[in-house]
Amino acid sequence: MEKFTALTGIAAPMPLVNIDTDMIIPKQFLKTIARTGLGKNLFDEMRYTQDGAEIADFVLNQPAYRHAEILVAGDNFGCGSSREHAPWALLDFGIRCVIATSFADIFYNNCFKNGILPIVLPKDVVDDLMADARKGANARISVDLAAQTVTASDGQVFAFEVDGHRKHCLLNGLDDIGLTMEKAASIDAYEAKAATLRPWA
Repeated sequence: MEKFTALTGIAAPMPLVNIDTDMIIPKQFLKTIARTGLGKNLFDEMRYTQDGAEIADFVLNQPAYRHAEILVAGDNFGCGSSREHAPWALLDFGIRCVIATSFADIFYNNCFKNGILPIVLPKDVVDDLMADARKGANARISVDLAAQTVTASDGQVFAFEVDGHRKHCLLNGLDDIGLTMEKAASIDAYEAKAATLRPWA
C-alpha cells in the first residue's frame, strides 16, 4: 500500500449528503477483484449519460477538477453497502483524501486499509473548505497526516483527529498484510520451534 504522509492538491467540492457506495461505484462494476481500472467508472451514473457521454456540469468532468486528489463532501459519506470497490475506485481515479462531517463506519475503515485518508471535521470547517474548493484548480488544499492538519489555500489551518494505529499504518503504507509481515521474524521463529516440538505436524 502506498504511504500517505502529506498531500497538496486540488480539492473537488461535492456538497451532497448521503453519498452512498452505489453512487461511488455502481453495482455493475463489482465483478472485478482487481484494485485498478475502476477510476473510469467512479461516480459513473453522475459522470456519464446512458450512452457514455460526459455530463459537463458534474464536478469531476469540469477541467478544474479532472485531476482532483481531495474530495470535500457532505455528511455520511460512503453509506450503503460495504463494497471495498468504493475506495478502490476513488484511489484509482486519484483521490487520496476525503473530507466530510461524517462517514459510514465500514467505508471509513476500508479507506484506511487502501491508502485513503478520511478526515472528519466540524460542519463550519467543512463549509469553509467547500468554499475554498469551489475556487478551482488554483486553490490547493494541503493535508499533513503527521501534523494532523488541513491547510486551506488562504493559509487557514484546521486540526483533525485520527486514531494512532490507523495513522501509523497510513504513514508507513501498511495494510493488513503489511502489518502481519512486520511480525515475520516472530512468525518464522514460532514455526521453526513448532516444527521441532511437533515434527509430525
